[in-house]
Amino acid sequence: MPIATARAATDRPERYLKQLVSHLGHKVTAELAGDGRATLTFDDGTCVLTPAGDEIELIATAAAPDTLTRVQDVVTRHLERFGAQEELRVQWTAPVDGGDLSIIDPAVSAYVLTHCTPPGEILHELTVRTREATGRAAAMQISHDEGAFLSMLVKLTGARHAIEVGVFTGYSALCIARALPSDGRLLACDTSEEWTSIARPFWERAGVADRIDLKIGPATETLRALPAEPAFDIAFIDADKASYPTYYEEILQRLRPGGLIVLDNVFLAGRSLDPAYQEERHLAMRRLNDFIAADDRVDAVMLTVRDGVTLARKR
Repeated sequence: MPIATARAATDRPERYLKQLVSHLGHKVTAELAGDGRATLTFDDGTCVLTPAGDEIELIATAAAPDTLTRVQDVVTRHLERFGAQEELRVQWTAPVDGGDLSIIDPAVSAYVLTHCTPPGEILHELTVRTREATGRAAAMQISHDEGAFLSMLVKLTGARHAIEVGVFTGYSALCIARALPSDGRLLACDTSEEWTSIARPFWERAGVADRIDLKIGPATETLRALPAEPAFDIAFIDADKASYPTYYEEILQRLRPGGLIVLDNVFLAGRSLDPAYQEERHLAMRRLNDFIAADDRVDAVMLTVRDGVTLARKR
């Protein structure tokens, strides 16, 4: 359980964080951001400290409980020593597993779902059909609010040419396609004939089947077979997570300047935040999240929409 949070009450949070960064800078990687946040990167963990009014908020992460304890001890000892005169105390919560984090509260989720433009009959019936046909796998379908968000992004960007990696039963493809102009096109990539066959009748009923070009096969091969020139206005990536870095690179070079890549599930149900999770998909997503934030080819923002959505706009 390698994530722990803490608070430390103080009238001088900025002063102590500057002091901490200066003092530990020769031992660990210590950075002070313009907003006052301090990030301490140890060999075996990280601690982010944020000045928040009359207190310091701390988040410590590590790959294992014992290394987390070492990170906490170092930070606690130094902060409490610096703030000894005002009896500053760092109060840590019990460590938690990233997979147990509540990304979106059920009450918030219910409120959000009832305060979007209604999905309409076809999308509602597709949701029901997906649940009946795929059982527990139906959780792979995006929620109504995220579908409405996708449609909004297509319209806001004025997109005419779109690409999707990961179709499942076609809900997101339908949201994208019906937001395109009548002469717009969506290239939809998936590996499953079975699941995408559920989508086709609903695309037909919605009158957008002629806008969707479904390609069955490994998406990497489909993407690499495309001309290496800017042709797409918007892309949605929601497929196998270990391949996200490849999809991102292949699509970015084929995206026009000002075009948008939308990446779903960047939190991986909280596991992206927790370095104890070391499967290939966790490592790939963590690396990509860091990479996009520093990628000078795009302007990017990570949003707390559902399981995390990153928007990367090509410069």
